[in-house]
Amino acid sequence: MDFPLTVECEIQRMNRIFHPFRSTSRQLGPLEQRLLDALWARRSATVRELVEDGYQDLAYTTVMTTLDRLFKKGILTRSEEGRAFRYVPRFSREEMHREAAGHAFRQFLDASPASSLPLSFLVEILGERDAQLLDDLRQLVESKRRELGQREADQKETE
Repeated sequence: MDFPLTVECEIQRMNRIFHPFRSTSRQLGPLEQRLLDALWARRSATVRELVEDGYQDLAYTTVMTTLDRLFKKGILTRSEEGRAFRYVPRFSREEMHREAAGHAFRQFLDASPASSLPLSFLVEILGERDAQLLDDLRQLVESKRRELGQREADQKETE
């Protein structure tokens, strides 16, 4: 696709600005992701339970430090259980993906003074990936418009 020079400059500027997970405190490293996946599968666990249940390749203190880091990032909750902590994910896998996608989209839209430019990129990418996604997007937009219209109607009734 050939863009005019000003659009190409804007794309380059957006590429420099847009880093979907760099600024979020919930950025996960590979070990954090691995242990979070284990907690999602188990629903809860202590460090010892994780080490004994398939993570013998990791030192106890490594698992403990990593879970503590996830707790400090607000991704896990923990409760005392004897001399240990039992860790539980605060968010489901879907909620984490939704939050990451929302953060990325907000950053994407904020990266350009012309909001139609990122939206045109989104439509282009969706069309390249799967034409059905464009239909899905249209349905979501129509549904959101109906919802907003209903809200406005409800507000006018209460005034």
